[in-house]
Amino acid sequence: MEQGVKFLYNVDPGGEPNIRTPAGGVDEQEILDAYSNAVVSVSESVSPSVVKVEVSQAGRGRRGSEQAGSGSGFVFTPDGFILTNSHVISGARSVHAVTMEGGRYEASVVGDDPDTDLAVIRINAPTLQAVRFASSNRLRVGQLAIAIGNPYGFQTTVTAGVVSALGRSLRAYSGRLIDDVIQTDAALNPGNSGGPLVDSAGRVIGVNTATIMPAQGLCFAIAIDTAKFVASRLIRDGRIRRSYIGMAGQNVPILRKITHHYGLPNRSGVLVISMDENGPARNAGLVEGDIIYSFAGETVEGIDELHRLLTEERVGRESKIGVIRRAERLEIGITPLEREFIN
Repeated sequence: MEQGVKFLYNVDPGGEPNIRTPAGGVDEQEILDAYSNAVVSVSESVSPSVVKVEVSQAGRGRRGSEQAGSGSGFVFTPDGFILTNSHVISGARSVHAVTMEGGRYEASVVGDDPDTDLAVIRINAPTLQAVRFASSNRLRVGQLAIAIGNPYGFQTTVTAGVVSALGRSLRAYSGRLIDDVIQTDAALNPGNSGGPLVDSAGRVIGVNTATIMPAQGLCFAIAIDTAKFVASRLIRDGRIRRSYIGMAGQNVPILRKITHHYGLPNRSGVLVISMDENGPARNAGLVEGDIIYSFAGETVEGIDELHRLLTEERVGRESKIGVIRRAERLEIGITPLEREFIN
C-alpha cells in the first residue's frame, strides 16, 4: 500500500465492512483480482502435473534401517517422464511419485546429473498431464514467478513472487558451478526441491533447487533451457558425459612480472595440489606446484573455468594445457577421460 493513501473502514449496522476507493485513485480490489486471477489460473493448470517425490534411503543406524525423504517433481511428457532434483533422489533405494489425485506410483530413475542437480524419473500412470515449457532466455527481472511444490510434505503448495535476478551461478553438490540460475523471492522450503517455477502463462521457466536458509526471499531455480538440454540427454543416455583430467587444485594469483613477460591475459590460474595416480594429468607430465593458465587455447583463471572447458567433446581427444612451472611457461599435451560420478 502506498504511503499516504488511506482507506476508510467502518462497520455498517449489519456488521459488514465498507471499503472505499481513494478519491481519484485506482480500485485496489481490481489490481488484486488481476494478480490473484493469474496465480489461480496457473495453480489450476500446472498443479495436476506436479508430483510429490518420496524416497527411501539406507539409514546410518542399525542394520536394515531406512530413512525417508521427499521432494517435488513435475511431469513433462504424457508418457510419464518427470523432472526433479538430483539431490532429491540421490542414493535412494526406492522412489515413488504421488500425484495430486493421491495416486502413488513406483518410479524408475532414468538418469541423474549431480553437476546440474537435475534428474529424470519415470512412472507408469494413466492420463498424465504434462507441463508446457517457456524459454528462460526471454525472462525479465521483475516478472511474475510462481512456485509449486511440496514443502515439508504439504502437497501442491503455491507461492508467488518475482524473478529477482538472472544469470546467477550456484554451486552444485558435486562442487561444480551451475550457470544461468534464476533468483526468485517466491518462497521455497525443504520439499520444494524439484518443483516447477512457472510464469504467468503457466509455462515452466525453472526447476526450484535451493534457498539460502538464514535469508528471506533468496531462492534459486535452474533455468529451464538448461533443464531441457539435460533432460533430453538423460533420457537418451542416462547421464551427461563430461571429461576430467584427474587433479585437485586451488585458485592462485599469478605474478604480474610473469604474465607481463609472457603476454598472458591472466591475473590468476589453478595451482595443481594433487593428482590421481595414472590419471590424465599425471600421465601427461604435470607436477604438483604447476599453475594452469590455459586449456585448449582458452584462458583459465580458476577451477570453475577449467570445469566449463572439460566438456563431452574433450573426452579422449588430446588438448594443450598451458602451465607455469616455476618461472617457465610450458604447453603440455593432455587427453581427458570421461568423468564418472558415483552417488
